[in-house]
Amino acid sequence: MKKLLLSLFIVMSVVMNVRADEGMWIPMLLQNNEQEMQEMGMNITVEDIYSINNSSMKDAVVLFGGGCTGEIVSNQGLLFTNHHCGFDWIQYHSTVEHDYLTDGFWAMGFEEELPCPGLTAVMLKKMEDVTDRVLEGVENSISAEERAEMIKNNIAKIKEETAATTDYELEIKAFYHGNQYYMIYNEVFKDVRMVGTPPSNIGKFGGDTDNWVWPRHTGDFSIFRIYVSPEGKAVEYSEDNVPYKPAYHFPISLKGVEEGDFTFVFGYPARTNEYLPSVAVDQEANVIYPVSVDLRGKILDIYNKHQEKDPKVRIQYASKHAHLGNGWKKWMGVIEGINNFKGVEKKYAFDKAFTKWANYSRSRGAYLELIKDFERVYAEYEPYRLATTYLSETALQIEVVTFAANFNKLAQVTKDTPQEEIDALIAAAREEAKVFFKDYYQPIDREVAAMVLQEYIDNQPADFRPELLNTIVEKYADVQAYVDELFAKTMFASEENVNKLLDEFKASKAKKIAKDPALVAYNNVMDFYLGNVRPKVAEISGQISELQRIFMRGQMEFHAEQNPDKMMYPDANFSLRVTYGKVGGFSPRDAVRYKHYTTLDGIMQKENPAIYDYVVTDRLRELYETKDYGRYADKDGSMHVAFIAGNHTTGGNSGSPILNADGHLLGLNFDRTWEGTMSDLIYDPSICKNISVDVRYVLFIIDKYAGATRLIDEMTIVE
Repeated sequence: MKKLLLSLFIVMSVVMNVRADEGMWIPMLLQNNEQEMQEMGMNITVEDIYSINNSSMKDAVVLFGGGCTGEIVSNQGLLFTNHHCGFDWIQYHSTVEHDYLTDGFWAMGFEEELPCPGLTAVMLKKMEDVTDRVLEGVENSISAEERAEMIKNNIAKIKEETAATTDYELEIKAFYHGNQYYMIYNEVFKDVRMVGTPPSNIGKFGGDTDNWVWPRHTGDFSIFRIYVSPEGKAVEYSEDNVPYKPAYHFPISLKGVEEGDFTFVFGYPARTNEYLPSVAVDQEANVIYPVSVDLRGKILDIYNKHQEKDPKVRIQYASKHAHLGNGWKKWMGVIEGINNFKGVEKKYAFDKAFTKWANYSRSRGAYLELIKDFERVYAEYEPYRLATTYLSETALQIEVVTFAANFNKLAQVTKDTPQEEIDALIAAAREEAKVFFKDYYQPIDREVAAMVLQEYIDNQPADFRPELLNTIVEKYADVQAYVDELFAKTMFASEENVNKLLDEFKASKAKKIAKDPALVAYNNVMDFYLGNVRPKVAEISGQISELQRIFMRGQMEFHAEQNPDKMMYPDANFSLRVTYGKVGGFSPRDAVRYKHYTTLDGIMQKENPAIYDYVVTDRLRELYETKDYGRYADKDGSMHVAFIAGNHTTGGNSGSPILNADGHLLGLNFDRTWEGTMSDLIYDPSICKNISVDVRYVLFIIDKYAGATRLIDEMTIVE
């Protein structure tokens, strides 16, 4: 028995032990990590990182645009983030005449900085543990539905009571799969303006080919600025607003990085699922992701073909291509990483060991059948996950169909609808049409529609398909015949027809909208999903959530036994986190070893004028040939571009500051190694590395390339 126990705990410790370079830590609880961080080389205290009573680094980090991170680098609210984080706004301001995607943009004065309607920067002011209040009255004996309702009511009560005492926006987030809750106080800045961006040949150098791959040579940065009212309030855009004066901004280091240097990343990681059972990981990596990869790859092939032929189309579909392509390549990396590094097998070993551990004490009875329950529920879940995936990656990729959905409310107007309500609907529809047609190219949409509908029909059984698809099979010669008819008859593929409809709209025209084939297609697909798929998905995912909550509680109990001096980190949930590790190269496969940095030499080696993603601008080539790097060169004389380190990051960390032992800015996190993208599910320190653009390259582009020295003058530079 002793030998069995020893073997069990060795297996569990290997899986559960949190390594020094793993974890996404809650800043307010970072005291638990301070000693380890300082032993690894950190020269500051955690009070310097997160403080309630004094200015600290948290006051210079924001959630940018709802999906990335940004950092404040001057006392005038200047903000760094990634080029790909600012990409939508760069495209928004671009035209054929002023193509900021191709040429870059640099505001040479405050008056030239461009407003970005709807863009926000969210800053954490403080967090507090409200677990006891959220779970007040919640007993283990109640049902999952009762538990959820009670928690919902408790959260609403807490927020209502607290709102009367603060001007900050409040949110309460679940951590550890609903075993803990924290209330977060946020200041939301609503006037954020575009200040500068390099051309895409710098900010997106390497494109989709290099995305998620090391070595990288991408100057992935863009610059924005936060504005506030003259009184310092976070308000909507106004010409009277002034640059924000932050409580803290990051000093910028010109020292660069060496192998083994301590670093840490501050940011807003989006979603991870590090504590799932093996059956869940297997389903993600080997059932769901392969479908998304295949379908997105085929759509991207269509985009590429048309974008290569027409510069206007290239601009129109640049953002769409980037959004689709990012997930496409990431999921390929996840699949490869999990399978090559035996991720499912490792999770299975843990599940088996966890069940044995549960058997050693009566108090662990709640955990005994968990793994079997997971296996049963995920088997039931799989066809509905596939149905959801096919819906989102096929029918909802037809642009004219999803655009038509914006007219559903107009289609329901009657003669009794108040005119002011009709006018508001027309105004909203006009705005949607303006945005849609600016970046719409019908030949792409036609080709995508024919391809995705055929894929949907071929890969989903008749009882898991909307009626529309079965009608296509029964009544049309082929999918192309249906697509031709759809585009011939819908008004929503023509900007002229849509504007004419809105100009002449009366209640009597509502039926015409309702009968439009694009809107009929959308409603048919969504009726199927809402009636046949979503209820089952909600039911099963609710069961999974409850099982995962209990499973997480069990893992926390075990971890507390084995590691009483160190907490488990919670999964990412778009809350502010700190992760730390050391700079270093890596070896993703046999006989391959990468060093920890890249240089401008590599850009010149990759240069290919025939491929857009590898075009080098004349100005950058000139600077390279003259070696005019100024004070931004490394001590070896070269111009460093990017570097990698062992910080545990994910989506949402894009744009995050990567900092040195003194808390000075070294660069902007923008990616992970392709082999390590599995870190959202399983972390392996040997291959899970984060990629950052060297801040010296950022400053070099701002100063030497663009001549925007006024921005450099704002910053605090540490030589």
